[in-house]
Amino acid sequence: MAKNPAASKRDELVTLFQERIVVLDGATGTMIQAYELAESDFRSERFKDHGHDQKGNNDLLTLTRPDIIREIHNAYIAAGTDIIGTNTFNATTISQADYGLEDIVHELNFEAARIARKAAAAAAKKDGRVIYVAGVLGPTNRTASISPDVNDPGFRNISFDELAEAYRQAAGALIDGGADILLVETIFDTLNAKAALYAVMKLQKERGVDVPLMISGTITDSSGRTLTGQTPEAFWNSVAHAKPLIIGLNCALGTADLRPHIQALAGIAPTFVSLHPNAGLPNAFGGYDDTPENMAAMLKEFATSGFLNVVGGCCGTTPDHVRAIAESVQGMTPRELPNLTRYGRLSGLEPLNIDEVTGFINVGERTNVAGSARFRKLIMEEDYETALDVARQQVENGAQIIDVNMDEAMLDAEAAMDRFLKLVASEPDICRVPVMIDSSKWSVIEAGLKCVQGKGVVNSISL
Repeated sequence: MAKNPAASKRDELVTLFQERIVVLDGATGTMIQAYELAESDFRSERFKDHGHDQKGNNDLLTLTRPDIIREIHNAYIAAGTDIIGTNTFNATTISQADYGLEDIVHELNFEAARIARKAAAAAAKKDGRVIYVAGVLGPTNRTASISPDVNDPGFRNISFDELAEAYRQAAGALIDGGADILLVETIFDTLNAKAALYAVMKLQKERGVDVPLMISGTITDSSGRTLTGQTPEAFWNSVAHAKPLIIGLNCALGTADLRPHIQALAGIAPTFVSLHPNAGLPNAFGGYDDTPENMAAMLKEFATSGFLNVVGGCCGTTPDHVRAIAESVQGMTPRELPNLTRYGRLSGLEPLNIDEVTGFINVGERTNVAGSARFRKLIMEEDYETALDVARQQVENGAQIIDVNMDEAMLDAEAAMDRFLKLVASEPDICRVPVMIDSSKWSVIEAGLKCVQGKGVVNSISL
């Protein structure tokens, strides 16, 4: 039987992560800014007559200034990087719509992967180093969990299906171009990430390939939560089903501020853990002040504490930062994968872990049109604001999960489930607990799953 190249690559990476701490590259955007490029650099001859401004569309440089992207890869490789990320942070139809370039998304991703692949091949030829290519899938400029309209918390300007299709296109092109790993990164909304993971898992199943996954979330402030409100453990519970080779955190905060959060993640994830923080917080001019030496010293302490398998840099970091980081972790023992007892891991904004000592789980069933005449009346009358009060009371009275059922002959159950769960997502005091999506109709269950960023429960599947 022929050897599966993807399986071989996964085995290589597992062996590498067990042997030493692996170094990821630093910020591509920071490096691009240093070139002080003009509009003409972004456009080149090919896009000189395009009707949208292109300055700032860094992904387009893959096609118009590939020499710069190759130079950046080479600089990070020379600094000691083991994994280089493709220049594709915004290379989805969703993000490229801002520049009117949705139709070149496949080319952007394919060529970015090829440029990185060539840089890796050149390093191998020069000194025998093995450099891996991570195909970057950024978060997009939309969020599936938050309404952009303060007057309508149930409104969304992007759907789960639209996100999944955009990610499918980008991921397919990255694989075609030669990416060794798919990196879903800078995750501020776990529902966006779940759409990406769904698309990637479906794509790999259709193609019969196995490209390892790296998932990296973003803690946005000192509260220790993502932008959409999840704690690190809730985030892990939400994405663990994808069985990533690597789980980690990046962006938003500097190294010191991320310590408790990477420590928490390292203690609960039975897989390899990564961290690529910013070079501190942005200063008054939008720059980053953390020095290579300071970042390297802090990350060395994290490594000594047993938190890390993969380490690199995000916004504000340069080859100098990566070189210092690589030198600081050289020869250090990588984090050992914890031997954890398997048990049920659910989440809303916060985790709900069910093991042999958890005991009784309280399910609030008043948000069920089949079980509560009052709730049914509220939904039938489209009084969703009062219906949310029912859910809130359930949680305040001790419900650890809320059961939501919209199966009523006079209701459009799919629309009602979609509307109610999107409104629930805007109420932190409700959505901190997991949701039980309860229906005998598969289409209603699917509609509900596409609205929930946490990991919930599906109830009453009718076969």
